[in-house]
Amino acid sequence: MTALTGILLAAGRGRRFDPQGARNKLLQALPGGDLVVAASARHLLACLPRVVAVVPPDDGGVGDILRGLGCEVTVCPDADTGMGASLVHAVRHALPAAGWVVALGDMPFVEHATLAALRDAVVDGAGIAVPVHEGRRGNPVAFGACHRDALLETTGDQGARRLLLAHPVTEIAVADPGILRDIDLPSDLAV
Repeated sequence: MTALTGILLAAGRGRRFDPQGARNKLLQALPGGDLVVAASARHLLACLPRVVAVVPPDDGGVGDILRGLGCEVTVCPDADTGMGASLVHAVRHALPAAGWVVALGDMPFVEHATLAALRDAVVDGAGIAVPVHEGRRGNPVAFGACHRDALLETTGDQGARRLLLAHPVTEIAVADPGILRDIDLPSDLAV
């Protein structure tokens, strides 16, 4: 059987980070010096044999960085229509797969153990697996291949949220606050 594939959604415009659009939040340096998107990608690449990264047209160099790290980069021409378009684009590009661990490019603090636990849950038969820290669900989210068709029908800015409401979800308790921490504002870059 084909292995799970990592999907890194890196096609958002980050308008809350910089409403004028001059600074791409994915290209900002974290306190350790790594770029936000590079740190997010490294975690996925350390856990999964294949990572497909979705970028928008005119990505400002994000795709080059991800390609250099070993991701398969694909440009989603409809990225501005919402996360759903990027997710559908990624799943199509990542076929065939036994499932997907869907991570966000602006979440560089997710721990390796969390990604491994999500991967293992799907390998062990979970249709959908989500991490939970102190009672709160976070990201990334893992999907088994049984949800391929539903993922390919995803639209809008909600991504796959409707699948989590309509299907059984395996919750994985993790001691990882990184599942709740994204980079939305410049102040989020501090450790």
